[in-house]
Amino acid sequence: MWKSPSSSSSSYPLNISFFIIHLFLLLLIINQHVVVRVSSQPLYTNSRWIVNSKGQRVKLTCVNWVSHMDVMLAEGLNHQPVDAISKSIINMGFNCVRLTWPLYLFTNDSLSSITVRQSFKNLGLFSSILGLQANNPSIVDLSVLDAYKAVVASLAKNNVMIILDNHISKPGWCCSRFDGNGFFGDEYFDPHLWIQGLTKVAITFKATTNVVGMSLRNELRGPLQNVDDWYRYMQKGAEAVHAANSDVLIILSGLSFDKDLSFLHQRPVNLTFSGKLVFEIHRYGFTDGDTWSADNANQACGEVLNDMVSRGAFVLEQGYPLFVSEFGADQRGTNVNDNRYFNCFLGLAAELDFDWALWTLVGSYYLRDGIVGLNEYYGILDWNWFDIRNSNFLQRISVIQTPFQGPGYAETRPHKVIFHPMTGLCVQRTSLLQPLELGPCSEAEAWSYAPAKALIVLGTYFCLQADNKLGQPAKLSMICSDDSSKWDIISDSKMHLSSKLQDATSVCLDVDPNNVIVTQTCKCLSTNDTTCDPGSQWFKIIDSTRATKTTKSFLQIKPIIHFLARNFFGSYI
Repeated sequence: MWKSPSSSSSSYPLNISFFIIHLFLLLLIINQHVVVRVSSQPLYTNSRWIVNSKGQRVKLTCVNWVSHMDVMLAEGLNHQPVDAISKSIINMGFNCVRLTWPLYLFTNDSLSSITVRQSFKNLGLFSSILGLQANNPSIVDLSVLDAYKAVVASLAKNNVMIILDNHISKPGWCCSRFDGNGFFGDEYFDPHLWIQGLTKVAITFKATTNVVGMSLRNELRGPLQNVDDWYRYMQKGAEAVHAANSDVLIILSGLSFDKDLSFLHQRPVNLTFSGKLVFEIHRYGFTDGDTWSADNANQACGEVLNDMVSRGAFVLEQGYPLFVSEFGADQRGTNVNDNRYFNCFLGLAAELDFDWALWTLVGSYYLRDGIVGLNEYYGILDWNWFDIRNSNFLQRISVIQTPFQGPGYAETRPHKVIFHPMTGLCVQRTSLLQPLELGPCSEAEAWSYAPAKALIVLGTYFCLQADNKLGQPAKLSMICSDDSSKWDIISDSKMHLSSKLQDATSVCLDVDPNNVIVTQTCKCLSTNDTTCDPGSQWFKIIDSTRATKTTKSFLQIKPIIHFLARNFFGSYI
């Protein structure tokens, strides 16, 4: 809670718990081998990958920092110094911020020239002004435009990459179909003014090399939306930005609240430049209403993933990077709809290895929906902007903060890892005598998934086999031709790994309370079952060329395994 300057803790020293938590998370990230690589700007595209000037992949793993609301200032500066927030972003494993901005901030001089103090006074936010004075005294009397520049400068100084996102025209909360900000020609969305604003932003930050991309417009929507105008104006906007600053990536959003890029199946974007174009989509649990909690979770997962691929993720196959620039979940952990959605989404995010931006960094808002200090339950930071809201959630997404593959990540030969979205962990082993268990994906077992559907440990003759009793740990065996060693990917979600016991009983991989990999009766397969949660049985087989401890160790011990197999288990080879 905010304290007055006369408090015994005056001068607003950083909360000790803030440092302890972030130190813990930094150590966790290092342990997970999540390396925030310094990119060599500018960035380019190479087919479906974003790469640096050396041709190495730079995966954008961003968090959204809201700066488009009525006050026109990045949220949270009444709670924390801007540099402290910028540092915390890196410490949490993100390498990038999607920083939102309203069009009028750059096109309405009378609006952009008012001071931060006056902007807050106009809205009656006097307590927030005191917090700003204490935490960011150098910002409080800047114009709102210069304050935006100061936030960009802080992020750049702390080596955070920045995507500048034109979120809305008139400052305020986004989005509805009828808010006048949705599509070209709406009350507050003059396409000519929009192009002027894009151009100004591109020029303003041209010298800021950490500004690596510009997202041209957030969530196009509403009754005026149509494909022809999308091509007309998005292409004009892209050309204008590129002409003003040829270094930045150009990020184009789709229709229907950024769910739909399907029109690109028939008609490509026609631009005069290449090597800079990225497409973006959004997806939340609430995007599909209460589907996740009201319907069978496997069925919901299959339907939503098919929709995401057919209307958005297909651009990867067309040779363009995909930036999922908004996704997220209620971090209190009590929202069934969000929990089921996120288990499914995280599996797809690992499988497709796309670039992304989590919604949101924000722990609370200065003012939203008429409420001062509204708590943002999707926020990584807590209401006070000091504490982490849900460290388990942060650990889960750490697995997708490092690429599984791409240019510059051919660290070892192609292999598979078995990923468990509900925990954010992967299948690993400590020895042949101990059961397989879940652990950090940096220590994952490396597998091949043969045409015969056997999961074989890379560099060995050992395969994954179901024990003949339910609830028992799955084991490694050199008998890889039995039904119990064949693993089918089943269910609508395509995330159950199923095998058969000697009596032909079907079983699925599962996880016990100690994170040991076991087999159990496959659950939630009936579409009539809407209350069952299959999360513990959802696994994804992920393509990877990223080295793990096991890929290195098995390459070293393969000759020993071969010797033992040849001399003692010859009949099984």
